[in-house]
Amino acid sequence: MRAPDTIYALSTPWGVSGVAVVRVSGPAAFTGLHALSGRQDFVPRQAHLLQLKYPQNGQTMDHALVLPFRAPHSFTGEDVIEYQIHGGVAVINDMLRTLSSLPGYRMAEAGEFTRRAFENGKMDLTAAEAVADLIHAETEAQKAQALAQMEGSLSKLYDDWRGQLTRALAHLEADLDFPDEDLPEGVAHAVVPVIGTLLRDLDEHLNDNRRGERLRDGIHVAVIGAPNAGKSSLVNALVQRDIAIVSEHAGTTRDIIEAHLNIGGFPVILSDTAGLRPDQIGDQGQDSIEGEGIRRALKRAQDADIRVLVFDAGLLPELDQHTVNLVRENTIIVFNKSDRLHGEAPLLSGLAPVVLSVKDNQGIDQLTRALNDMIRTMIGTRETPSLTRERHRSALQECRASLMRAMNAPLPELMAEDVRLAMRALGRITGRVDVEDLLDIIFRDFCIGK
Repeated sequence: MRAPDTIYALSTPWGVSGVAVVRVSGPAAFTGLHALSGRQDFVPRQAHLLQLKYPQNGQTMDHALVLPFRAPHSFTGEDVIEYQIHGGVAVINDMLRTLSSLPGYRMAEAGEFTRRAFENGKMDLTAAEAVADLIHAETEAQKAQALAQMEGSLSKLYDDWRGQLTRALAHLEADLDFPDEDLPEGVAHAVVPVIGTLLRDLDEHLNDNRRGERLRDGIHVAVIGAPNAGKSSLVNALVQRDIAIVSEHAGTTRDIIEAHLNIGGFPVILSDTAGLRPDQIGDQGQDSIEGEGIRRALKRAQDADIRVLVFDAGLLPELDQHTVNLVRENTIIVFNKSDRLHGEAPLLSGLAPVVLSVKDNQGIDQLTRALNDMIRTMIGTRETPSLTRERHRSALQECRASLMRAMNAPLPELMAEDVRLAMRALGRITGRVDVEDLLDIIFRDFCIGK
């Protein structure tokens, strides 16, 4: 087989900085280091302060701290060199241009370092995916989930289930392959309780309220209400900057405006939506544009994890019925403009409202606490690791379907085949079987240099 290319990339963000890290991985990594430094006496896993020179003329390119790693004791499992150079744009450009001139070197593709780590057995697919999650983590909850998955929380669980199925399949195949041997009677029937226990564990794992996916992607919170209820002002107050246009004219917000928040360590995607007044929408001109905004608002309300329904407290006791109709589970009722409130704010569907005034900056903290409490209740706490991707969920559902068929299989041969299919589905999650067609999809969203 042809030796793989030696890849290189800038692993720190582009731009001016004190230090920039350029990573190299592949069979010519040490050859390139010798060409740049003129030295060969490098102790692996030890930092070396070196004068890097242009191979063409021997002039100084930069002074750098260099960390060499010999295969297989590196991130990728290959020979790896990490150059910590000065972070000026000219220095970075010179370094990358010089590496590109070395024989066998090429720029790495997105995620190629992590992909090589997977292909060389340094990590499984769940850990590789967790590397990307950790890079993009913005909250403590996201970071904790990514770290746990990178350290093997999911792979250990799935490997344990796969091990149980492997033992069950071994018993089934022994019964099939050696029918004349003195084996215990009812081997196939003895496997049924094992499959039943695993099915219960699978169901519990799947029925996690999409906790892991919500933590990874963000909890969607939609702010819904009638025109001029103060939705845009409330969104601006929550994110502490002006992202939405605020006006006394009804229908100012036409499209959905999103903002990302960190509430109690949880990632939140907050959506400001068009005011609800579907009974006043026409089919032409500006009315048709606003109508599309309202249709999108209703769709976002339907899809949101949490709905914040905003009412104008100054209009009580009247309530906008379009907004009232959207009260569901995981709904927070907000009465804005409390300075115009006369009397008590009513309960809706037994939900105690949050009364606030965006204008006077009163009650915003109470709404933030209500959101935090609802998110914590929704996410909950689980001792077992959570699913973080739809890919995992799809494979587990396929595994479950195979095990259900195995439970009801009329013949041991069919039971064995279904157990084998269940094992294959689990193996695809961690990358043990049939994953070549998935690799491009999994690694394409990685950043260059990782």
